[in-house]
Amino acid sequence: MRSLHGVIACLCAFGVLAGCGESRHAQTARAIDSVADVDLDNMAEMMLAVSDPREAVGWFRQATEQNPDRLSLQRGLARSLARSGRAEEAIPVWERVIAHDEATNEDRVQLADAHIRASNWDEARATLDAIPPTHETYQRYRLEAMLADSREQWDRADHFYEVAAGLTPRPAGVLNNWGFSRLTRGEPRAAERLFADALRHDPTMFTAKNNLVLARAAQRRYELPVMEMTQTERAQLLHTMALAAIRQNDVAVGRALLEEAIATHPQHFEPAVLALRALG
Repeated sequence: MRSLHGVIACLCAFGVLAGCGESRHAQTARAIDSVADVDLDNMAEMMLAVSDPREAVGWFRQATEQNPDRLSLQRGLARSLARSGRAEEAIPVWERVIAHDEATNEDRVQLADAHIRASNWDEARATLDAIPPTHETYQRYRLEAMLADSREQWDRADHFYEVAAGLTPRPAGVLNNWGFSRLTRGEPRAAERLFADALRHDPTMFTAKNNLVLARAAQRRYELPVMEMTQTERAQLLHTMALAAIRQNDVAVGRALLEEAIATHPQHFEPAVLALRALG
């Protein structure tokens, strides 16, 4: 009997040790999985932040195939598709994301953004209308402004552009969009102020520089404003101003600006040369 009790005790002890071993193994496995998840999320953020959009698309496609249930990877794939100019492909990915139980209102905003990039204005409107008005973000109001622009609802557009600009520490992009909106409405003086404001926030934004030149040319002010620019940028801006002058039948001014652009550019400036030849 004493021997039997000894065997049972040994077996119990062995079972306890085995249980401890399984517990440690499970804990180790979970720890490894947690580290892997963190590494995967960090890699995803890095791909979105610094990678070439086409490379990001390839990475996220492979990652989502290997981890089809990871919502963060689906989001990354949709964002990278939109960044690479493939909004039509991003839309069904965003639709899968918002069908998920853990989808957020920001996911719906991103879907609306993809629809706008694909010129699906009605779908974008419906998507934004489904988001509660309490979801007040820069991205949402930027899109609301663009939708108002598309319908020529100018007062509404101005309101949303102003709100969006106040909700971001980097408003140069939305100020540039607002300025272009005012320019297309035939308000070049107001547009000029907005482009100049955009450049105060981001002096390197060439799109705003180019738009500023167009706004000044629309007022027949054919001199470049004082702003930060490289020699190549100066030549390109002179070329832009020249074409605007020619379109307004100020041909002599346009010719002189083209000649200045060619002389300013540090290399052969083919577009300006061709434009000058066409005038001749």
